[in-house]
Amino acid sequence: MIELNSYKRRETLLIFTAIAIAIAGAACGSDASPADASTATSSPQATSPASQFELTGIADWINSEPLTINGALDENKVVLVDFWTYTCVNCIRTLPFLKEWNEKYSDKGLLIIGVHSPEFEFEKVVDNVQAAVNQEMVTWPVALDSDMGTWRAFNNRYWPAKYLITPSSGLTYTHFGEGSYIETEEEIREALTEAGWDVSDVPIGTVDNFERDPEADRITREIYGGYERSYHRDGLYAGDPEYYVAPDTAVTYVDDGEYKPQRFFLHGQWTNAAEAVIHSRETEEREDYIALHMLARSANVVIQPQGPEPFRVYVTLEDMPLTEEEAGQDILFDDEGCTYIEVTEARMYRIVEQPEFKERTLKLSSTSDNFAVFAFTFGVYESGF
Repeated sequence: MIELNSYKRRETLLIFTAIAIAIAGAACGSDASPADASTATSSPQATSPASQFELTGIADWINSEPLTINGALDENKVVLVDFWTYTCVNCIRTLPFLKEWNEKYSDKGLLIIGVHSPEFEFEKVVDNVQAAVNQEMVTWPVALDSDMGTWRAFNNRYWPAKYLITPSSGLTYTHFGEGSYIETEEEIREALTEAGWDVSDVPIGTVDNFERDPEADRITREIYGGYERSYHRDGLYAGDPEYYVAPDTAVTYVDDGEYKPQRFFLHGQWTNAAEAVIHSRETEEREDYIALHMLARSANVVIQPQGPEPFRVYVTLEDMPLTEEEAGQDILFDDEGCTYIEVTEARMYRIVEQPEFKERTLKLSSTSDNFAVFAFTFGVYESGF
């Protein structure tokens, strides 16, 4: 365990070292750190032979027996491949639209295949993905791409990502990220019509994206807890320089209250692991915490329990419990009015949903040493999360 002493004066040197490592690593073009696409892009009519796009290296299936893209094309199906992972908030936001398309077009020639390509190790566990599929009410086939074989075969880089493949033309449309739902549905309808399916009696959707808060001119980026991403060119997620001294090390941090934007800060004893920052001791009180300055309407946290026992994580804004109007979907209230989440499984927890865009200090604390923070994500949509 490293005790905090005079590391503050080394902050500049450590940050420049981290940047140098990030730049060196970025040149390798590794598939290990694919980007999350919260900003939508699309490229209609990029035609390729269908045989170039196939599922490969699939570890297991949910909601289906094993199938192939070319087998579906041989049956005159139009295939929409959706790359996702179950803790990705951008992916979760697209699920209502995928559900609508599945309900409207699955008996009119559309086959949606959800390719679950995990961001974290715990997302490779079949039971974890099955629980998420049940919770989100995903009914279409889900292929578990645990070793990223299909991800690499498609040369994909984004969560979420959609690839529309037709019997006659192969790949005809791609879309990366959220939004453009009307455009995507128009492409689906055109592909189905070209394949001979009649969708003339099916009304097209009217929502192209969720409405943003008009006051939200900025937003806190996605923030990762593990050191693997903190040395990425978009990293430096940890605000404490002690975090960068040595990997997989328990450090006692002291919070000086000076929070820089777009980073998390620690107080108490924490371990910087590869994928998460882990509270590394049990405490009687909730004196240890992780804090950050957020610009958003909503906040979510990805947590994997490090042991079998459930535990509570208390959530505050400006050192006060959340109000009912600020509480996210997973927030509970104890007898004293304090706000917390009950952590029972590895997933994304929805912790803050403010009625308006604000600049706030968010803190999470727990007495448990099972508490591991993998990522924070934020939103500025009026509909929440």
